[in-house]
Formats: sequence, C-alpha cells, structure tokens
Amino acid sequence: MTPGIKEKILSVIREYGSGRDTLRCLALATRDQRMSKDELVLEDSTRFIEYETDLTFVGCVGMLDPPRAEVAASIRLCRLAGIRVIMITGDNKGTAVAICRRIGIFGEDDDVSSMAFTGREFDDLSPAAQRDAVVKARCFARVEPSHKSKIVEYLQSYDEITAMTGDGVNDAPALKKAEIGIAMGSGTAVAKTASEMVLADDNFSTIVAAVEEGRAIYNNMKQFIRYLISSNVGEVVCIFLTAALGFPEALIPVQLLWVNLVTDGLPATALGFNPPDLDIMSKPPRNAREPLISGWLFFRYLAIGCYVGAATVGAAAWWFVAAEDGPRITFYQLSHFLQCSPDSPDFANLDCKVFESPYPMTMALSVLVTIEMCNALNSVSENQSLVRMPPWDNVWLLGAICLSMSLHFLILYVEPLPIIFQITPLNMTQWLMVLKISLPVILLDEILKFAARNYLEPGKQLEKPASCKGCCLSACMEGISWPFVAICLPLVLWIYSTDTNMADIEDEPRVADEDWERLALIKATLQHV
Repeated sequence: MTPGIKEKILSVIREYGSGRDTLRCLALATRDQRMSKDELVLEDSTRFIEYETDLTFVGCVGMLDPPRAEVAASIRLCRLAGIRVIMITGDNKGTAVAICRRIGIFGEDDDVSSMAFTGREFDDLSPAAQRDAVVKARCFARVEPSHKSKIVEYLQSYDEITAMTGDGVNDAPALKKAEIGIAMGSGTAVAKTASEMVLADDNFSTIVAAVEEGRAIYNNMKQFIRYLISSNVGEVVCIFLTAALGFPEALIPVQLLWVNLVTDGLPATALGFNPPDLDIMSKPPRNAREPLISGWLFFRYLAIGCYVGAATVGAAAWWFVAAEDGPRITFYQLSHFLQCSPDSPDFANLDCKVFESPYPMTMALSVLVTIEMCNALNSVSENQSLVRMPPWDNVWLLGAICLSMSLHFLILYVEPLPIIFQITPLNMTQWLMVLKISLPVILLDEILKFAARNYLEPGKQLEKPASCKGCCLSACMEGISWPFVAICLPLVLWIYSTDTNMADIEDEPRVADEDWERLALIKATLQHV
C-alpha cells in the first residue's frame, strides 16, 4: 500500500466519520496465515498486537447509527436545567465530535481543542491538568473503562453530583462510584447490579424525564410540609392572639382536632399529585447540602401562618364588634369580657351571656377551614401563579377541597353535630364575610410567589424576541389561564362589592334563653368529662 493510497483511504474514513451522516467506520482486513481459534487468547488485550499484524486491507464499512430524534431536545433541556452532559465513547474522536455537534453538546462554531479528548490525550496530561480538563470537557473518545472511573473521581472532587451510564461488565466500577449509576436495559447483569437505575428503553430522554419527575416529587414534598406547617402556625397564632388580647376563646380543642385530623388531611394528601412547575427544568440543580426548609421558605410559612391566625381571631371579633346581628360591643368590652357583670358600668345594658354565643366560634372555625382550603390552592405550585397553574391542574386537590368543605357543612347543618362542636349554622351574609376574610391569603401568597419567582429564586429565562424590550405585553400574558380568570374575577368582585353589614337579617332566628342554658349545660358536661 503506497502512502498516496493510504492517505486516500484515511480521507474517506474521515469523511465518513465526521461528515453529515457521521458513520461508524470499521476497517476490514484479512490475514494469509490465520491462527486457529484455540490459539487466540482474547482475555489478554496485550496480545492483540500479535494477532493484528501482517494484515491485508480489503475495505472499510460505514454504519449509520444516528442519535434518536428526541436527544437534541433533551440536551437543550439539560443545559437549561443546569445539567452538563459529557459524552464518553469508544468511537473515533472525529466521529464523536461530529455527533456532539449534531445533538447540541457542541455548537457548530465551538473550538473543541479544550473540550474533546481521546483516552490517550487524557492520559498524557498531568493529574492537575486532567482535573482541570474535566471542568470544560464535554467529549471523551477512544476511552477505556478505567477512564470513566477517573473522570467520575475528578468531577466528585469539585462536589459535582455525577450520573454515569454504562452497559458492560467493565463499566461496573464507574457505575458503582458515581452517585447515580444508570445501566441500560439491554446491558449486562453485572452493570445492572452495580447501578441505581436501569433504563428499560435505553433512551437518554428517559433520564431527563426522570430528573423532571424527581424535582417534582421533591417540590410536592415541600408543598405538603409547607401547607401543614403554615396551617398549624395559624392555629398557634390564633390561640396566642386570643390569650394576648383577652378575647373569648375562638376555638376549642374538639374543633382543632376536627380541623387537624379530618379537614386538613385530605388536601394535604392530594398535594402529592401536583403537576411539575412550569419552570421546573429552567432552574439550576439545588445544592445537595441545602436544607429542606430554607430561610425564605420559613419566612413564607410564618407570613401565611400569621395571617391565618389573625384572620381567625378577626372573624370572631367581627361578630362581636361589627356584625349587624351581633351585640356591636366596643373593643374594650371584648378584651375585658371576664369583668362583665350586671354591676359593672362598662357593661351596662349588656347581657354577659353574649360572650358564650356560638356565632363567633362558628365564624372563627369557618374562616380557619376556608382559609386553609385557599392555602391548599396556593400550594399547587411553590412559585408559579394560580393564573398560570390553575387549580384544575390537580383535580385530586379540587376533589379533596370539596370533600373537606362538605364535612364542614356536615357539622354545621346536621343535628346533633352543631351541639357537639358548639357551633351554629351561618346565614348568607356571614358566609360572605367568611370569604372576604379568607380570600386575601391567596393575594398574600401570590405576592410572595412573585418575589421568589423574579428576585429570590429566578430560573433561567428563554431568550425573548428582539422586538420585546423588558416585559412586552405578549410575553407577560403568555401562559395565563383565561378560563380561570373569567371564573374568578367576577366572583371576587361580587363578593367584595356586597355589603355584609347592611343586609336585612332581622328575620334570622336568635338564640333563645333556654338555648343558652342548654349550650352552657353541654359545655359544662364536656369540660367535666
């Protein structure tokens, strides 16, 4: 074979491997004096040079093995999610680089001199240079299994979380060493045993889907905790405020038990079915040492919890102070109700039995239940607005909220449950007031979500059109659920435009004296028990 012919063959092979089709090339040769099969020791790779001498070149075969159509989109999604993809292959370097350009690991104009290495080039580097190389490298070609383990070690030295794929027996050490070993479903049993995850379809996009699902599960876990903690903080704040202000008790133990064990449990369970956030794959990976509840998240717990507690106490105080069917007493009388007596000039013309009325307790319990249902709606997404992720994205949550409210109506309107829980049925005006007090928790959380989404925990945003400067109208309106807006906006306007203090409720039945005595007797009996 002359040098000219050899160069011609190599140029064709380079064109095959790095051209448009990126063919995998196999050189074919024959040997005149063949060795018998028994003489070949295939377990010892150092003896291969003995078998591959005195060969006669007969041709080259280019095999088309294109990447799957969805791989390029998955690579873009990984880059958006802050995940660096490194291709490690046994192919020729030119072929590997061409495939990397084709699937988006390399750009068309990228200089790959410091981002692509063969196994031999990598071995020629000093240990310090190898450690630096893996920071920028995105492609390793003509590698041996030992290189995979070395690459994983260097990445872990930078506190990177590594996921390694493999299918052969020799890949097992690297799969075991990586934080997440991923074996192919068509791979060897040894590789599958050494891995934490097995890809049944051998598809890279399945790994990306698993990352998205894992992030969604983690977020749903945080939303479950957020919902229960903020609700319980609200109950604590309610009890604290009642004691600090000297008000009559807004909630009694049996009501708190009912809320915690029955009413809250259903929506909290349904939060586990939340869909992934819209921007879940546009955020960088969280730090492995990051606590489950960050400082900002804890502040959100407290802010929502404080509003829940204040609103619950405020609902009870509203009936005493401002309700049309209430006693319309002063704040001083309410905060000093224990001093109420017929002889006290501060309580002249006031029946002290009014402080034992079930109405304020019913208002407080109804606001607590309703506001926690609104809080459950807030928990559909950690940072996404309800106008972009409406409640029906999680139909299980809507069903749980309907069932919880049905149970609340049950203890309000079905005898003898109102007597057991020391509450009484509410009229339309009182329910409108309950909604007026409860709905602002959604606005409060929307403000906190906006701050987190745009200033504290911003994800990577896709490039905006050149015509958009800042936030153009089309960009701001994109993704809004207009059916949700069309349903909620008129309803909210009607609720807050209705005067809840001027309604004609003179025909509403009052609690008779014998009813007060009966309630007082039941309360004393329950306390004795």
